[in-house]
Amino acid sequence: MEAKILRLNMAGQPIEWLNWKECVSLYARDIVVWSLGGIVRRAHGGRSRLTGEQTFLDLPAIVACDGERIAPMRTVPPLTNTGLFYRDNCQCLYCGNYFKFSELSRDHVHPVSRGGKDRWENVVAACKRCNQRKGHFLLDEIDMELLALPYRPNPYEYLALINNDRIRGDQMEYLRPQFSRYKGKLISARGNSFTIKV
Repeated sequence: MEAKILRLNMAGQPIEWLNWKECVSLYARDIVVWSLGGIVRRAHGGRSRLTGEQTFLDLPAIVACDGERIAPMRTVPPLTNTGLFYRDNCQCLYCGNYFKFSELSRDHVHPVSRGGKDRWENVVAACKRCNQRKGHFLLDEIDMELLALPYRPNPYEYLALINNDRIRGDQMEYLRPQFSRYKGKLISARGNSFTIKV
């Protein structure tokens, strides 16, 4: 798979992942202001009338763009099963076993049928067996416990999650310092009270 290019706004906040053609378009519109990281790809153009040599553009791993045409940074990333399953490391947060994507489902800790919302802070990856067992119950009504507290990833974490299998070292080095301080720590949850285990 081809590496993606991380697009930032002028403040250095991540916006989205680009393919190489989208990045060339930003350079052609002259809105790339600065860049970081190694070269992801060399894009070849036409031949120069003056020299006869083929033109090229080296595309860096990270580009920052200027102008009002650039989308603002999302503060609440969209909730997708792909992002959710990567956030929870493909682990059922009830039984603790690891599964393939096709064997996981989205479970609402506070069920939708009982007023729960479909948002990052209320959903976890669950194997289909545990999801069915939990059903419409609250955790304090049955003998089940969460292994970790669900959280909303910040924009840096979200972009790392959705490009998990293709992220380059220089891109991760840029994103990682902005990850939540609790990421990777075990947080136990039971009922409505939560205890952080560090």
